[in-house]
Amino acid sequence: MASFNKVILLGNLTRDPETRVTANGNTICKLGMAVSRVYSTRDGERKEETTFVDIDAFGKQAEVITKYTRKGRPLMVEGRLKLDQWETNEGQKRSKLGVVLENFQFVGGRDDNAGSGSGSSDGYEKSSPPKNSAPSSSQASPSSESSNQFDDSLDEDVPF
Repeated sequence: MASFNKVILLGNLTRDPETRVTANGNTICKLGMAVSRVYSTRDGERKEETTFVDIDAFGKQAEVITKYTRKGRPLMVEGRLKLDQWETNEGQKRSKLGVVLENFQFVGGRDDNAGSGSGSSDGYEKSSPPKNSAPSSSQASPSSESSNQFDDSLDEDVPF
């Protein structure tokens, strides 16, 4: 029987990442994520359903997440489901479904002005146009057409 265990989540962190380093030097990061779904009922009423997910990250990825994220920030996570089972001191069996992070992607803009009181209401700066964007058609010169051609010398710098 074939099986496949892959989860992709896009949501906001519910708390600051909690990181610890084991005795043998492995970094472990635990974080919580809220993932929401908006839907309409038969009556046309708009509702929102939020699911809270616990995520475990390890190694270098755990270090990067700890350094660059905090509560409220959006994050896209790719990983696998893992069922944790244990027994309480009172003898009750417990279980919890979580995600083990395999890959992640930062979402949203950089938050360079944290705590400064300026910027947009969501805590992110509005992005400005790229500095090296192509000139508009009114500014284009005949020689600029040849400079926009594909350059094979960049192949080694492309990560894929």
